[in-house]
Amino acid sequence: MKGTQASTDATPSRRWRALGGWLLWAALLIVLDQGTKAWISQSLTYAERIHILPVFDLTLLFNTGAAFSFLAEGGGAQRWLFTGIALIAAALILRWLYTHAGQRLLCAALASILGGALGNALDRLMHGHVVDFLLFYWRDWYFPAFNVADVAITCGAGLLILDEILRARRARKTG
Repeated sequence: MKGTQASTDATPSRRWRALGGWLLWAALLIVLDQGTKAWISQSLTYAERIHILPVFDLTLLFNTGAAFSFLAEGGGAQRWLFTGIALIAAALILRWLYTHAGQRLLCAALASILGGALGNALDRLMHGHVVDFLLFYWRDWYFPAFNVADVAITCGAGLLILDEILRARRARKTG
């Protein structure tokens, strides 16, 4: 590593401290995700909708598949497949968070993805499906319902892309 990055990541104690902060962020996202899902699950019946804006409703839907209900009709095995994928991804992300602890943007992205993945994995383990409740639409077009964990994963993915763009720019400048 070059420059200040090497000094930030150099000692194991600094890495563990930084890792703790990123794990706290992921845990906060999990609590927010699970809290909103519990609130919606207690407040609405399945498929009930509360109109909030001309383009947005709160609803209660269950997704047994992955993003956009991919493999939702998988007969139940997808529950364990997607839980396993989330747990493997979590293990890899934990390793990356530790080894790149000083790279704030990268770690913010990874911790957000970690929190989102574990939030949805908890749903699969506890309920056999993911609770979705944010529904955006325009006239007769509907975006698939989603939740706070999905927002965290999406924002994390966006931050990963931004991190890579900035890394490439820095490499070209020092090139």
